[in-house]
Amino acid sequence: MKVTISHKEEMRFEAKTDKSSFIIDCPVISPVEYFLSGMIACSASDMIAIPKSQGKSVTSLDIDGEVVRNDDHPRKFNTLDLTYRFDSDADDTTAAHWVMASLETYCSTINTVRDSVEISYSVIHNGTAIREGETMISGGGSNIDLGEIESCPS
Repeated sequence: MKVTISHKEEMRFEAKTDKSSFIIDCPVISPVEYFLSGMIACSASDMIAIPKSQGKSVTSLDIDGEVVRNDDHPRKFNTLDLTYRFDSDADDTTAAHWVMASLETYCSTINTVRDSVEISYSVIHNGTAIREGETMISGGGSNIDLGEIESCPS
């Protein structure tokens, strides 16, 4: 994977990948907001792809992410709290398993930071809180293998 960033004007940059390009317009949206959005979008794509691979579907998916950062530079992320809200045609145990599979195995962006960021998550499935404030264990995680899934290509 390769990305090239080119300065356009003032605090506007163009990001070019092998597949596309887009404008990063600071401070309208900061690079840190893009970074956090990318991590959450990675997991969101898993939350559509994993159920689909099992003949199930997810609707009304919203994932909130809140980060606490260091006060001093380099202002790294200290904590990341994710709340998954979605409806599906699966039972609560299966729905929670999808979230865990995304976080533990399939979402490469979240797994890239998990050694240095304390990550917690909650799951609200079909209007019911089924997990609240669960904490991910730092390190390599576990391999929750649900097979190949069709998600956003890296």
